[in-house]
Amino acid sequence: MICLGIESTAHTFGAGMVEGKLRQHPSNSSFRIISDAKDVYKAPPGTGIHPREASRHHIETSASVIERALVRGKVSAEDVDFIAYSAGPGLGPCLRVGAVVARTLASYYNKPLVPTNHAVGHIELGKMLCGLIDPMVLVVSGGHTALAASQDESWKIFGETLDLTLGQLLDQLGRHLGLSSPAGPEIENLARGQDHNKMIDLPYTVKGNDVSYSGLLSAAKEAFASHVPKEDVCFSVQETAFSMLTEATERALAFTEKQELLVTGGVAANQRLGEMLETMCRERGVRIGLIPREFAGDCGAQIAAAGFLFFERGFTILPHKSYVRQSWRLDQV
Repeated sequence: MICLGIESTAHTFGAGMVEGKLRQHPSNSSFRIISDAKDVYKAPPGTGIHPREASRHHIETSASVIERALVRGKVSAEDVDFIAYSAGPGLGPCLRVGAVVARTLASYYNKPLVPTNHAVGHIELGKMLCGLIDPMVLVVSGGHTALAASQDESWKIFGETLDLTLGQLLDQLGRHLGLSSPAGPEIENLARGQDHNKMIDLPYTVKGNDVSYSGLLSAAKEAFASHVPKEDVCFSVQETAFSMLTEATERALAFTEKQELLVTGGVAANQRLGEMLETMCRERGVRIGLIPREFAGDCGAQIAAAGFLFFERGFTILPHKSYVRQSWRLDQV
């Protein structure tokens, strides 16, 4: 079977297709990505994602992105077995574009329509690509910073951010430094190779398994205003924020006794974060799976991967009943 996935939660409009068989775990080798295409809205430097402008971008690029996905996969729309879309969480105007596009295709081609959760998409694609079965999951992106594990067909949160997500921390810092959103890759480049002796003291806030980044952001802004070079600010923020998250992740692994860790989401593409988590997992004897960089960010393939999970459990709706949920926590799925 082939699932066409539509992603539109924030800055990315994506379309991707996954082929596989039902009633098999997504890590099974019979599942494969047959195409993935995307177009990313780039905000002006020093600004963030404006929901209205991002949704206009999605409207303008949706047709060409879907066409590229079908052409790359050498599949016609008639050959698709069902269509999945990201129903949430995300920015309302952006989510609605994806829902309208998905229900239009489902109606026209008479295909089942499957609403999926965006975070589950990150997880299912990561499990599929990393070959993991039952991992502790660290989801790090603009919309999520959470440690979760599956339990009785649902997800339990073992730690999360108390305020800003890791992606929001990097994006808000980036805007303050005059960078474009998403700012994570530029901050990573600025931090790379910096002298550890120039690391500045920033708030390190871990409460149990939870982390807090708002104080860290405020202190970083003050440091930059005090003429600390932006490279040193970026390096110090990364080292502090990632260390906090690594500590919380190790504690969650120890508590659950999980032997696998999946790291997924847009910030999972950060090489330094991966290095810290790999060192911790190696010391604990835990197998780690870092989602490949090209699929760490938002993409249609992740929604298609989640589509199989939701479809085989009967989460199909009539096209005219499509919906979006701007707030839809992982532990509410």
